[in-house]
Amino acid sequence: MAKTIAIVNQKGGVGKTTTAVNFSASLGNKGKKVLLVDVDPQGNTTSGYGINKREIEKSSYDIIVGNCPAKDAIIETRFKNVSIIPSGMDLAGAEIELAEIEKRESRLKNTLALVNGDYDYIILDCPPSLGLLTLNCLCASQTLIVPIQCEFYALEGLSQLIATVRTVKRLYNPYIDIEGVLLTMYDGRLNLTQQVVDEVKKCFPKKVYATYIPRNVRLSEAPSFGEPVLYYDKSSKGAKAYEELAEEFLSRQ
Repeated sequence: MAKTIAIVNQKGGVGKTTTAVNFSASLGNKGKKVLLVDVDPQGNTTSGYGINKREIEKSSYDIIVGNCPAKDAIIETRFKNVSIIPSGMDLAGAEIELAEIEKRESRLKNTLALVNGDYDYIILDCPPSLGLLTLNCLCASQTLIVPIQCEFYALEGLSQLIATVRTVKRLYNPYIDIEGVLLTMYDGRLNLTQQVVDEVKKCFPKKVYATYIPRNVRLSEAPSFGEPVLYYDKSSKGAKAYEELAEEFLSRQ
């Protein structure tokens, strides 16, 4: 049975999609069978794997709002051991449609249950908000990874995320827990970076990954070539960091 992990932070620009793309590729490279589900209407995870959104027949919209089985929306990527359910343009209006559907919070969970046995890990890239799509991801997941950028406003809004997770735990999914907190855009030369690291460790004792994701040009360039950084430039600092993250993650399992 697959372990389902949501990559979540309602703040945008924290490296959530970068982590979803490159963490899944690194797990696949280590021999783990991974299904990546793009639940962000922006569809950047889909683009990051070189998939043309205009050519998609079935997407995460169809499996959440429609009655499409998850297996019919899965695309095998050209990268080792990684399959993807892409995001489609219809997903932008999904929250309005979901509001009128019964048991709307468990739509994603129910459809992914049918492919659970085919993968080692299912990774969900959530939208940068705490709406119904993110609620679906939290209800479908056993754990979540929270990327936090090493910036001044890093902890802003995190209390709201933690409150939402507690509510989900109480009402819908008693098993959900934080898998780990990932510090992104790390620059060890800045005093501010160390201050943010110390604050995050106070807020999430024993949950912060020892692996930090650095600021790296190759990480920024890779999506425009439709490749995870591991395949775009294996020797880059970004690729090595996500390889180390995958190793740390697997050693904790």
